Amino acid sequence: MMGASCLRPDTLCLCRGPIVPGVGLAGQVLQELGVSFLGVATATMDKPLVVITDFVDDDLCPEKEILGQLAEVVALGATREEQLVGRVEKAVALVVYHAIHITRQTLERLEACRVIVRAGVGFDNVDCAFARERGIPVVNVPDYGSEEVADTALAMMLALVRGVQLMNSRLRGGERPWTYQLAAPVWRIRGRVLGIIGLGRIGTAMALRGKALGMDVVFYDPYKPDGYDKSLGIRRAETLEELLRQSFVVSVHCPLTEETRQMLNGRTIEMMPRGSFLINTARGAIVDTSVLAEFVARGHLAGVGLDVLELEPPPEDHPLIRAWRDPEHPAHHRVIINPHAAFYCEEGFLEMRQKTAFACRRAILGQPLRNIVN
Repeated sequence: MMGASCLRPDTLCLCRGPIVPGVGLAGQVLQELGVSFLGVATATMDKPLVVITDFVDDDLCPEKEILGQLAEVVALGATREEQLVGRVEKAVALVVYHAIHITRQTLERLEACRVIVRAGVGFDNVDCAFARERGIPVVNVPDYGSEEVADTALAMMLALVRGVQLMNSRLRGGERPWTYQLAAPVWRIRGRVLGIIGLGRIGTAMALRGKALGMDVVFYDPYKPDGYDKSLGIRRAETLEELLRQSFVVSVHCPLTEETRQMLNGRTIEMMPRGSFLINTARGAIVDTSVLAEFVARGHLAGVGLDVLELEPPPEDHPLIRAWRDPEHPAHHRVIINPHAAFYCEEGFLEMRQKTAFACRRAILGQPLRNIVN
Protein backbone atom coordinates (compact mmCIF):
# COMPACT_ATOMS: atom_id res chain seq x y z
CA MET A 1 0.00 0.00 0.00
CA MET A 2 1.03 3.59 -0.44
CA GLY A 3 1.72 6.17 2.22
CA ALA A 4 3.30 5.63 5.58
CA SER A 5 0.78 3.48 7.37
CA CYS A 6 3.55 1.19 8.67
CA LEU A 7 5.52 4.00 10.29
CA ARG A 8 5.95 4.14 14.04
CA PRO A 9 6.41 7.42 15.93
CA ASP A 10 9.74 8.98 15.09
CA THR A 11 10.77 9.20 18.72
CA LEU A 12 10.29 5.55 19.64
CA CYS A 13 13.15 4.65 21.98
CA LEU A 14 15.08 1.43 22.16
CA CYS A 15 15.07 -0.26 25.57
CA ARG A 16 18.39 -2.01 25.29
CA GLY A 17 20.46 0.85 26.71
CA PRO A 18 24.01 1.86 25.85
CA ILE A 19 26.21 -0.62 24.07
CA VAL A 20 28.95 -0.83 26.72
CA PRO A 21 27.62 -2.66 29.79
CA GLY A 22 28.11 -1.18 33.22
CA VAL A 23 29.25 2.30 32.27
CA GLY A 24 26.03 4.10 31.38
CA LEU A 25 25.52 6.84 28.82
CA ALA A 26 27.84 9.33 30.52
CA GLY A 27 30.63 6.78 30.59
CA GLN A 28 30.00 5.96 26.92
CA VAL A 29 30.33 9.64 25.99
CA LEU A 30 33.62 9.83 27.88
CA GLN A 31 34.85 6.79 26.01
CA GLU A 32 33.94 8.43 22.71
CA LEU A 33 36.25 11.28 23.67
CA GLY A 34 39.07 8.85 24.42
CA VAL A 35 38.92 9.42 28.17
CA SER A 36 39.69 6.40 30.35
CA PHE A 37 36.89 5.10 32.55
CA LEU A 38 37.73 3.40 35.86
CA GLY A 39 41.28 3.11 34.63
CA VAL A 40 40.39 1.32 31.38
CA ALA A 41 41.25 3.23 28.20
CA THR A 42 38.74 3.34 25.39
CA ALA A 43 41.21 1.85 22.97
CA THR A 44 41.44 -1.30 25.03
CA MET A 45 37.74 -2.06 24.85
CA ASP A 46 36.06 -3.85 21.95
CA LYS A 47 34.24 -1.47 19.66
CA PRO A 48 30.77 -2.16 18.32
CA LEU A 49 30.78 -3.18 14.66
CA VAL A 50 28.92 -1.19 12.00
CA VAL A 51 28.67 -2.98 8.66
CA ILE A 52 27.81 -1.29 5.36
CA THR A 53 26.61 -4.17 3.24
CA ASP A 54 26.66 -2.81 -0.31
CA PHE A 55 27.10 0.03 -2.79
CA VAL A 56 29.61 2.07 -0.73
CA ASP A 57 33.16 0.73 -0.59
CA ASP A 58 35.71 3.52 -0.16
CA ASP A 59 37.66 5.10 2.70
CA LEU A 60 34.39 5.65 4.65
CA CYS A 61 35.48 9.10 5.80
CA PRO A 62 31.91 10.48 6.22
CA GLU A 63 30.92 7.57 8.44
CA LYS A 64 34.15 7.52 10.45
CA GLU A 65 34.00 11.26 11.11
CA ILE A 66 30.64 10.80 12.84
CA LEU A 67 31.16 7.46 14.55
CA GLY A 68 34.71 8.36 15.54
CA GLN A 69 36.00 6.29 18.42
CA LEU A 70 32.54 4.86 19.03
CA ALA A 71 32.52 2.02 16.51
CA GLU A 72 34.48 0.09 13.93
CA VAL A 73 33.04 0.69 10.47
CA VAL A 74 33.55 -1.73 7.60
CA ALA A 75 32.12 -1.89 4.07
CA LEU A 76 31.59 -5.21 2.31
CA GLY A 77 30.69 -4.08 -1.21
CA ALA A 78 28.36 -7.06 -1.57
CA THR A 79 26.21 -7.57 -4.65
CA ARG A 80 24.40 -10.68 -3.41
CA GLU A 81 23.02 -11.57 -0.01
CA GLU A 82 25.04 -14.80 0.10
CA GLN A 83 28.21 -12.70 0.27
CA LEU A 84 27.20 -11.51 3.74
CA VAL A 85 27.55 -14.94 5.34
CA GLY A 86 30.14 -14.90 8.11
CA ARG A 87 30.61 -11.12 7.84
CA VAL A 88 27.59 -9.49 9.49
CA GLU A 89 26.68 -11.76 12.39
CA LYS A 90 28.40 -9.59 15.05
CA ALA A 91 27.20 -6.25 13.65
CA VAL A 92 25.49 -3.90 16.07
CA ALA A 93 24.27 -1.76 13.16
CA LEU A 94 23.71 -2.75 9.54
CA VAL A 95 23.62 -0.13 6.77
CA VAL A 96 21.87 -1.34 3.64
CA TYR A 97 21.75 0.48 0.31
CA HIS A 98 19.80 -0.82 -2.71
CA ALA A 99 22.15 -3.30 -4.38
CA ILE A 100 21.05 -6.32 -2.32
CA HIS A 101 18.08 -7.69 -0.37
CA ILE A 102 18.15 -8.50 3.34
CA THR A 103 15.88 -11.47 3.97
CA ARG A 104 15.11 -13.83 6.82
CA GLN A 105 18.23 -15.77 5.80
CA THR A 106 20.45 -12.93 6.99
CA LEU A 107 18.24 -11.62 9.78
CA GLU A 108 18.24 -14.99 11.55
CA ARG A 109 22.03 -14.89 11.85
CA LEU A 110 22.30 -11.42 13.41
CA GLU A 111 23.40 -11.84 17.01
CA ALA A 112 23.76 -8.27 18.28
CA CYS A 113 22.00 -6.01 15.79
CA ARG A 114 20.31 -2.95 17.27
CA VAL A 115 19.29 -1.26 14.03
CA ILE A 116 19.16 -1.77 10.28
CA VAL A 117 19.56 1.53 8.49
CA ARG A 118 18.16 1.57 4.99
CA ALA A 119 20.32 4.21 3.31
CA GLY A 120 17.57 5.66 1.17
CA VAL A 121 13.83 6.17 1.14
CA GLY A 122 12.37 2.83 0.02
CA PHE A 123 12.72 -0.19 2.29
CA ASP A 124 11.22 -2.94 0.15
CA ASN A 125 14.61 -4.72 -0.02
CA VAL A 126 14.56 -5.46 3.72
CA ASP A 127 12.21 -7.98 5.33
CA CYS A 128 10.89 -5.43 7.80
CA ALA A 129 8.24 -7.71 9.25
CA PHE A 130 10.69 -10.42 10.23
CA ALA A 131 13.15 -7.83 11.54
CA ARG A 132 10.38 -6.62 13.81
CA GLU A 133 9.77 -10.18 15.02
CA ARG A 134 13.45 -10.31 15.93
CA GLY A 135 13.20 -7.00 17.75
CA ILE A 136 15.40 -5.16 15.26
CA PRO A 137 14.21 -1.69 14.24
CA VAL A 138 14.52 -0.76 10.58
CA VAL A 139 14.93 2.95 9.87
CA ASN A 140 15.22 4.79 6.58
CA VAL A 141 16.59 8.13 5.39
CA PRO A 142 13.54 9.76 3.82
CA ASP A 143 14.76 13.29 3.23
CA TYR A 144 18.27 13.25 1.81
CA GLY A 145 17.51 13.39 -1.93
CA SER A 146 13.95 14.63 -2.36
CA GLU A 147 15.04 17.60 -4.47
CA GLU A 148 17.35 15.57 -6.69
CA VAL A 149 14.80 12.86 -7.47
CA ALA A 150 12.13 15.46 -8.26
CA ASP A 151 14.64 17.38 -10.41
CA THR A 152 15.46 14.18 -12.32
CA ALA A 153 11.78 13.42 -12.91
CA LEU A 154 11.31 16.98 -14.13
CA ALA A 155 14.39 16.76 -16.37
CA MET A 156 13.15 13.53 -17.94
CA MET A 157 9.72 15.03 -18.48
CA LEU A 158 11.09 18.15 -20.17
CA ALA A 159 13.56 16.22 -22.33
CA LEU A 160 10.76 13.99 -23.59
CA VAL A 161 7.84 16.41 -23.84
CA ARG A 162 9.85 19.17 -25.52
CA GLY A 163 11.38 16.72 -28.00
CA VAL A 164 14.93 17.33 -26.77
CA GLN A 165 15.71 13.63 -26.41
CA LEU A 166 13.99 12.71 -29.69
CA MET A 167 15.73 15.31 -31.85
CA ASN A 168 19.15 14.72 -30.31
CA SER A 169 18.87 10.97 -30.81
CA ARG A 170 17.66 11.21 -34.39
CA LEU A 171 20.26 13.79 -35.41
CA ARG A 172 23.04 11.70 -33.89
CA GLY A 173 21.85 8.82 -36.04
CA GLY A 174 22.14 10.93 -39.18
CA GLU A 175 18.45 11.55 -39.76
CA ARG A 176 17.22 14.56 -41.71
CA PRO A 177 15.84 17.21 -42.13
CA TRP A 178 17.71 19.53 -39.74
CA THR A 179 14.48 21.09 -38.46
CA TYR A 180 11.86 20.88 -35.73
CA GLN A 181 10.03 18.36 -37.87
CA LEU A 182 12.21 15.62 -36.37
CA ALA A 183 10.08 15.86 -33.21
CA ALA A 184 6.74 17.13 -34.49
CA PRO A 185 4.21 17.31 -33.02
CA VAL A 186 5.42 18.91 -29.77
CA TRP A 187 2.78 20.42 -27.50
CA ARG A 188 2.90 23.31 -25.06
CA ILE A 189 3.42 22.21 -21.45
CA ARG A 190 1.47 25.01 -19.76
CA GLY A 191 -2.03 23.89 -18.94
CA ARG A 192 -1.30 20.19 -19.53
CA VAL A 193 -2.19 17.69 -16.82
CA LEU A 194 0.68 16.31 -14.73
CA GLY A 195 -0.52 13.24 -12.86
CA ILE A 196 1.46 12.31 -9.75
CA ILE A 197 1.12 8.89 -8.12
CA GLY A 198 2.11 9.20 -4.45
CA LEU A 199 2.18 12.60 -2.74
CA GLY A 200 5.01 12.07 -0.27
CA ARG A 201 8.07 14.28 0.00
CA ILE A 202 9.26 13.67 -3.56
CA GLY A 203 5.77 13.66 -5.05
CA THR A 204 5.12 17.01 -3.40
CA ALA A 205 8.40 18.40 -4.72
CA MET A 206 7.42 17.27 -8.21
CA ALA A 207 3.98 18.83 -7.83
CA LEU A 208 5.54 22.19 -6.98
CA ARG A 209 7.82 21.95 -10.00
CA GLY A 210 4.89 21.15 -12.24
CA LYS A 211 2.94 24.11 -10.86
CA ALA A 212 5.91 26.40 -11.54
CA LEU A 213 5.63 25.40 -15.22
CA GLY A 214 1.93 26.23 -15.23
CA MET A 215 0.80 22.62 -15.41
CA ASP A 216 -2.51 21.37 -14.07
CA VAL A 217 -1.26 19.06 -11.31
CA VAL A 218 -3.40 16.12 -10.15
CA PHE A 219 -2.35 13.49 -7.61
CA TYR A 220 -3.53 10.04 -6.59
CA ASP A 221 -2.69 8.85 -3.09
CA PRO A 222 -5.49 7.13 -1.17
CA TYR A 223 -3.50 7.29 2.06
CA LYS A 224 -3.01 11.06 2.04
CA PRO A 225 -5.36 12.91 4.41
CA ASP A 226 -7.76 15.47 2.99
CA GLY A 227 -6.60 19.04 2.52
CA TYR A 228 -3.26 18.63 0.77
CA ASP A 229 -4.85 19.43 -2.57
CA LYS A 230 -6.06 22.75 -1.19
CA SER A 231 -2.85 23.65 0.62
CA LEU A 232 -0.77 22.97 -2.50
CA GLY A 233 -3.25 24.33 -5.01
CA ILE A 234 -3.52 21.07 -6.92
CA ARG A 235 -6.31 18.58 -7.64
CA ARG A 236 -6.98 15.16 -6.20
CA ALA A 237 -8.01 12.05 -8.14
CA GLU A 238 -10.09 9.55 -6.20
CA THR A 239 -8.95 6.56 -8.25
CA LEU A 240 -5.91 5.57 -10.28
CA GLU A 241 -8.08 5.33 -13.38
CA GLU A 242 -9.34 8.88 -12.88
CA LEU A 243 -5.76 10.11 -12.75
CA LEU A 244 -4.50 8.10 -15.73
CA ARG A 245 -7.31 8.99 -18.12
CA GLN A 246 -6.63 12.72 -17.88
CA SER A 247 -2.82 12.85 -17.56
CA PHE A 248 -0.54 14.14 -20.31
CA VAL A 249 2.39 13.10 -18.11
CA VAL A 250 2.30 10.50 -15.32
CA SER A 251 5.13 10.66 -12.77
CA VAL A 252 5.47 7.83 -10.23
CA HIS A 253 6.51 8.68 -6.65
CA CYS A 254 4.98 5.96 -4.45
CA PRO A 255 6.70 3.18 -2.49
CA LEU A 256 6.78 -0.40 -3.73
CA THR A 257 4.25 -2.53 -1.85
CA GLU A 258 2.08 -5.48 -2.74
CA GLU A 259 -0.60 -2.97 -3.69
CA THR A 260 1.62 -0.91 -5.98
CA ARG A 261 3.61 -3.75 -7.57
CA GLN A 262 3.02 -3.52 -11.35
CA MET A 263 0.34 -0.94 -10.69
CA LEU A 264 1.14 0.40 -14.15
CA ASN A 265 0.69 -2.52 -16.51
CA GLY A 266 -0.80 -3.24 -19.92
CA ARG A 267 -4.35 -2.67 -18.68
CA THR A 268 -3.74 0.55 -16.76
CA ILE A 269 -1.30 2.14 -19.22
CA GLU A 270 -3.98 1.66 -21.86
CA MET A 271 -6.09 4.11 -19.83
CA MET A 272 -3.60 6.92 -20.48
CA PRO A 273 -4.33 9.22 -23.43
CA ARG A 274 -2.64 8.42 -26.70
CA GLY A 275 0.62 10.35 -27.01
CA SER A 276 1.16 10.69 -23.25
CA PHE A 277 4.38 10.27 -21.27
CA LEU A 278 5.39 8.06 -18.34
CA ILE A 279 8.15 8.84 -15.81
CA ASN A 280 9.27 6.50 -13.02
CA THR A 281 11.89 7.55 -10.47
CA ALA A 282 10.38 5.53 -7.59
CA ARG A 283 10.72 1.73 -7.75
CA GLY A 284 11.15 -0.34 -10.89
CA ALA A 285 8.60 -3.02 -10.06
CA ILE A 286 5.76 -0.49 -9.88
CA VAL A 287 5.77 -0.50 -13.70
CA ASP A 288 5.53 -3.60 -15.87
CA THR A 289 8.39 -2.60 -18.15
CA SER A 290 7.92 -5.65 -20.37
CA VAL A 291 4.96 -3.94 -22.09
CA LEU A 292 6.49 -0.49 -22.58
CA ALA A 293 8.24 -1.12 -25.90
CA GLU A 294 4.93 -2.12 -27.47
CA PHE A 295 3.15 0.99 -26.17
CA VAL A 296 5.92 3.21 -27.53
CA ALA A 297 5.98 1.38 -30.89
CA ARG A 298 2.30 2.02 -31.53
CA GLY A 299 2.44 5.63 -30.33
CA HIS A 300 0.26 5.20 -27.29
CA LEU A 301 3.19 6.41 -25.19
CA ALA A 302 5.13 9.23 -26.81
CA GLY A 303 7.99 8.81 -24.37
CA VAL A 304 9.16 6.99 -21.25
CA GLY A 305 11.72 8.03 -18.64
CA LEU A 306 12.98 5.40 -16.20
CA ASP A 307 15.52 5.82 -13.44
CA VAL A 308 14.62 2.46 -11.90
CA LEU A 309 14.03 -1.08 -13.16
CA GLU A 310 12.81 -4.20 -11.40
CA LEU A 311 16.20 -5.87 -11.92
CA GLU A 312 19.29 -3.66 -11.90
CA PRO A 313 21.19 -4.03 -14.10
CA PRO A 314 18.51 -5.48 -16.37
CA PRO A 315 18.96 -8.73 -18.31
CA GLU A 316 20.25 -8.25 -21.85
CA ASP A 317 17.24 -10.01 -23.35
CA HIS A 318 14.63 -7.83 -21.63
CA PRO A 319 12.18 -6.65 -24.33
CA LEU A 320 12.48 -2.99 -23.38
CA ILE A 321 16.27 -3.09 -23.27
CA ARG A 322 16.42 -4.77 -26.68
CA ALA A 323 14.10 -2.15 -28.16
CA TRP A 324 15.93 0.74 -26.47
CA ARG A 325 19.21 -0.39 -28.01
CA ASP A 326 17.76 -1.01 -31.46
CA PRO A 327 18.15 2.07 -33.73
CA GLU A 328 15.24 0.85 -35.82
CA HIS A 329 12.81 0.75 -32.89
CA PRO A 330 10.96 3.92 -31.77
CA ALA A 331 12.02 3.21 -28.17
CA HIS A 332 15.61 3.91 -29.20
CA HIS A 333 14.70 7.60 -29.53
CA ARG A 334 11.78 7.90 -27.13
CA VAL A 335 12.93 6.07 -23.99
CA ILE A 336 15.40 7.42 -21.42
CA ILE A 337 16.94 4.92 -19.00
CA ASN A 338 19.21 5.89 -16.10
CA PRO A 339 21.03 3.53 -13.68
CA HIS A 340 19.08 4.28 -10.47
CA ALA A 341 20.88 7.61 -10.12
CA ALA A 342 18.07 10.13 -9.52
CA PHE A 343 19.10 10.46 -5.88
CA TYR A 344 22.63 11.45 -6.75
CA CYS A 345 24.42 14.73 -6.32
CA GLU A 346 27.61 15.22 -4.37
CA GLU A 347 25.87 17.14 -1.59
CA GLY A 348 22.98 14.70 -1.32
CA PHE A 349 25.15 11.61 -1.32
CA LEU A 350 27.29 13.02 1.49
CA GLU A 351 24.16 14.00 3.41
CA MET A 352 22.77 10.47 3.05
CA ARG A 353 25.96 8.90 4.37
CA GLN A 354 26.06 11.28 7.31
CA LYS A 355 22.44 10.61 8.20
CA THR A 356 22.99 6.84 8.14
CA ALA A 357 26.00 7.23 10.41
CA PHE A 358 24.02 9.36 12.87
CA ALA A 359 21.28 6.70 12.91
CA CYS A 360 23.87 4.06 13.81
CA ARG A 361 25.29 6.33 16.48
CA ARG A 362 21.89 6.80 18.10
CA ALA A 363 21.33 3.04 18.20
CA ILE A 364 24.74 2.35 19.74
CA LEU A 365 24.20 4.98 22.43
CA GLY A 366 20.66 3.75 23.19
CA GLN A 367 19.13 7.04 22.08
CA PRO A 368 15.68 7.44 20.44
CA LEU A 369 15.65 6.37 16.79
CA ARG A 370 14.03 8.37 14.02
CA ASN A 371 12.11 7.22 10.94
CA ILE A 372 11.36 3.69 12.14
CA VAL A 373 9.48 1.87 9.37
CA ASN A 374 8.65 -1.43 11.07
